[in-house]
Amino acid sequence: MSGRRSRRNSLTAAGNGSSGGRRGGAEIESKKKQKQLVIHQAVNADPVDVKTLRQCAVSEGGLLSDEIRRKVWPKLLNVNVYTLPSKPGKGIREGHKDYSQVVMDVQRSLRRFPSGMRADQRAVLQEQLINVILYVLQRNKQLHYYQGFHDIVVTILLMVGERMAIALMEILSSHHLRDFMDPTMDSTKHILNYLMPILEEVKPDLHDFMHRAELGTIFALSWLITWYGHVLSEFRHTVRLYDFFLASHPLMPVYLAAAIVLHREQEVLQCECDMASVHQLLSHIPADLPYERLIVSAGELYSRCPPSQLARQAALQLHKSVTISTFQDFQQATCRQRPDAVLWQQSKARARSPHGLAKATAPAGANQLVKMAVWGLTATLGAAAFAVVNTAMEWAPEFVLQLFP
Repeated sequence: MSGRRSRRNSLTAAGNGSSGGRRGGAEIESKKKQKQLVIHQAVNADPVDVKTLRQCAVSEGGLLSDEIRRKVWPKLLNVNVYTLPSKPGKGIREGHKDYSQVVMDVQRSLRRFPSGMRADQRAVLQEQLINVILYVLQRNKQLHYYQGFHDIVVTILLMVGERMAIALMEILSSHHLRDFMDPTMDSTKHILNYLMPILEEVKPDLHDFMHRAELGTIFALSWLITWYGHVLSEFRHTVRLYDFFLASHPLMPVYLAAAIVLHREQEVLQCECDMASVHQLLSHIPADLPYERLIVSAGELYSRCPPSQLARQAALQLHKSVTISTFQDFQQATCRQRPDAVLWQQSKARARSPHGLAKATAPAGANQLVKMAVWGLTATLGAAAFAVVNTAMEWAPEFVLQLFP
């Protein structure tokens, strides 16, 4: 008798666990749909509710899907999808001083492309990657190429396509990444110098250990200048961090670096207290890091140790950061954007005016352009491309046509 009761209790417990799992899954799906609705409303508000978009990008799960990222990333950077730069011409490479270095870096970036991609598809994207980099540099003579820049560009290119990648990278290069694109490393070193004061404020013992080991901050260099694209093995983790960085202060990659070091505190303290041992440990990022928790931790560190507080330290007072000094104005400008529906009407109005240069309506042969868009997205994303195009055509059909002229 007691055995039958025991079996019944076990079955009941199993059933409760199963139903609990179903409820949990339903709740997660419900929250996801609610977030999608919030994003949709924010994108279509007039002006665009960029503050809400930033909150969604930072909060758990980020922007949820690549389709939504294609819609929101331009809004986070104040890019008008109806005035994209023209596609780079063949002359973009002629005589460019950085051409050889860019080609070498792109050829070494094979692992950054989706596994299983056909060689001919990857070759097309690599050519586009070279074009995007050189086009941005040519149009912005004050910018200087650095090794690692291509790691950021390839992530943006794989997500949004060639012409949109140019538009986004022009903004990123002039703001978030500006200090990395000086002719010398001085500004980059300045950004790295924010890391140790954060650790000193939060974990003095850990900071002192790293100081005794004479570690410095070079272990985090590739993290910051590639927005972690060079060191993460999974694309989904990379784009999740890009959601976070695009919606945050440009120093947020430094705060994430601090969060990673703090997360690995015990591993660090168990190392030999010398530069080689600690550098070897920290320069390799584990594949199983809890990224959502680290994003939360980075946000908390930012609130506890804001850049303005850190900048009072003597080591950080001697250098003026273009990235930091222009961020507030940039952030304010993003809050004055009109929704795509209005931008589309404005685009049509310009086309009707005597001086209108751009065609606001889909040109003849639009069906062929859509086929090309499908092919282009297939080259990037494989079998999922058709679903992507369907979604993109629902959100902004003219945007899809502009991506693949």
